[in-house]
Amino acid sequence: MRHWDGFDAIEGDVRAVVADPRWPSLPPLARAQAVALRTLVTPDGGRWLFGAHARWYRQDPADGRWFPSPPPAEPALRASAHVVHATSVLPFHLVPDGPDFTADRGSVQAFVGPDVPHHVTGRIRELLAAQRGRRPEDFPLHGAFAGLFAPEVAGTVAAVWGTLMWCAYAPAFDGNEVLLSMFGEFLARPLPGDEWVRWLPPARLGDLAALYGERVRAGHPEAGRRLVAVMAGTAQAVLSDPRFRPRARALLAMVEPVLHRTGDDTAAAHRGDEDLRRAWLARRPPHPLLAEEAPGEHFQHVFYDLVQTLGFVAARGADPRAVAVALLAADLEAHADAGFFHLRIHTDRLSPDAA
Repeated sequence: MRHWDGFDAIEGDVRAVVADPRWPSLPPLARAQAVALRTLVTPDGGRWLFGAHARWYRQDPADGRWFPSPPPAEPALRASAHVVHATSVLPFHLVPDGPDFTADRGSVQAFVGPDVPHHVTGRIRELLAAQRGRRPEDFPLHGAFAGLFAPEVAGTVAAVWGTLMWCAYAPAFDGNEVLLSMFGEFLARPLPGDEWVRWLPPARLGDLAALYGERVRAGHPEAGRRLVAVMAGTAQAVLSDPRFRPRARALLAMVEPVLHRTGDDTAAAHRGDEDLRRAWLARRPPHPLLAEEAPGEHFQHVFYDLVQTLGFVAARGADPRAVAVALLAADLEAHADAGFFHLRIHTDRLSPDAA
């Protein structure tokens, strides 16, 4: 007989309520009250609610603010949770709107875990091979990519790299990652040794937009369109892998008007890369791109996922939150000269079921 689990019960209840077709049409206050009435309290004094983005939030007792926080793993604590009918109005950003519960999150495995499928790596290899004959003067490296690649490398290679980094859930590679090693010949400096998991600087949407915008302002809009076509080809190549899928789908929607000459991207590019980035973001699918729109909130959600992927350590008596903090505080070592990061943890210490 299964024991009562307050967190499972409330999560299932909230999901059922949000899935009701009438939910989006309810007044915001009514939706906020519906979530607030399902607040959980644990014996340690924690107050929890299941809300926006299908996440658990815990209230900070010091100032009353709510923060994304994976629920406790201890069965006794989960079983002892009980509902309190909170009367205070919740901040509306914690209240589900509906689409945020059904948005495709893909996989949190990043590049650590199963290898990227051969058909994906093969397609990326073909895309890179096609860029070897490009002249750097026709596609100059720009912005964040200028110091990353060798001077003789064309910006089309940067477009492939940048798209992979932007579409990935997290730009982390293990030592045997085929997808990363094929860029070795183009980079200005060698990658960190393959005995560690490697965390690489993520690309921003603005970095990709800048590649296109520079060509437009230089009087070569067709070259800019070619760069965007390379981005779209890269996104299409990784679309089947859940580690890339949500952002790849978003990027394809954002750049489609450039390829079909139906948008005002040329005018936006002349106004500046930030205007162009905003124009692209305006075409994103309904769910938010937190990394672009709210970096601080995005970091909280990434940390949430990190704690969840480390949940297997709870079975061994360790606190996944403590492990996650240790990783962030001690194991990420910046390499300022190369622009890369090392994660000092052997891959064989990670459970294959962690993600």
